[in-house]
Amino acid sequence: MKNTLKIAAILTLFFVASCGNDKKANIDNRPAVNVKVSTPATNGGTFVTASGKIEAVQNANISTRMMGYVNNVLVNVGDKVAKGQLLININSADISAQKAQVNAGIVEATVALNNAEKDYQRYKSLFAQNSASQKEMDDMTTNYEMAKARLESAKQMKNQVNAQLSYSNITAPFSGIVTGKYINKGDMANPGMPLLSIETPGAFQVMAMVPESQIAEINENSTVQVLVKSLNKMVDGKVTEISTSAKNTGGQYLVKIILDKTDTSILSGMFAIAKFTVKNEGEGTILIPTSAVVTNGSLKGIYTVSEQNTAILRWLRFGNVQGDQIEVLSGLNADESYIVEADGKLSNGVKVNIQ
Repeated sequence: MKNTLKIAAILTLFFVASCGNDKKANIDNRPAVNVKVSTPATNGGTFVTASGKIEAVQNANISTRMMGYVNNVLVNVGDKVAKGQLLININSADISAQKAQVNAGIVEATVALNNAEKDYQRYKSLFAQNSASQKEMDDMTTNYEMAKARLESAKQMKNQVNAQLSYSNITAPFSGIVTGKYINKGDMANPGMPLLSIETPGAFQVMAMVPESQIAEINENSTVQVLVKSLNKMVDGKVTEISTSAKNTGGQYLVKIILDKTDTSILSGMFAIAKFTVKNEGEGTILIPTSAVVTNGSLKGIYTVSEQNTAILRWLRFGNVQGDQIEVLSGLNADESYIVEADGKLSNGVKVNIQ
């Protein structure tokens, strides 16, 4: 029985060894894969990246302070408008009626003031001649001052009505393009409700959100590289504002970046990644293309070439993504080469030909 167990164990070990040799033979027999190698790119500084959206520097959401039905919307999305151009007309019949009442009140107050002034001047002369008592003079003076106050009140009421009427005729605050239309003819306009949005094209900015752990490294007036994701284009910009509070932004600080003028077809609302350069006294950041990274679950790495010209999978620790490159934190030195492109499938131990 013991001899039988020993023979079975020996056969098992022989079978496992044979399988291992077969696998190794299969790898060794595979044709060599043609590959291209490169060394990591380095720069003299580290970067802080933050995401945000592009918007026009001059933009506005137009609303009204009055309630009423919309008589007419005179523009559509994409229309060019000039400063002061009429955009929307809101029904103002009730305010027009108030204006008529106010005008009538002004006429009445003006007549009353004229009469009060005549009485005041007459009693003033009589009082100077000792023909009127002090009580009568005081009463005339009071009536005169009250008449002036009533006329002034009516005039201020007219100013208020005119201000309300101005909100029934919505005009463009600046020249630009209509980018949004949120109301139609016949709809009810309410105070504060957005009616239209307009912006001035050509000048754009990025509103980026930077976490509190990195905001101290960003300086105002510093140069920024902005990647427009949908266009895969880099645009230079400049930091013009840095928020000093994250009270209402969940620990994220708002940084405004004004973009330089460019021929790139940028549109408002495009997603962008801002890359802020930060000083670094070390050897610089190691960067490799994201296309060279191999992912297996939560592990990420690259293929390097051994002295025997075989591919070796090496797991690395990565940092921030900077456009089409990613920062290597550990596992790869600046002078080590790695595979960036292969004509076939790579795996550990596969022979490679460096092109």
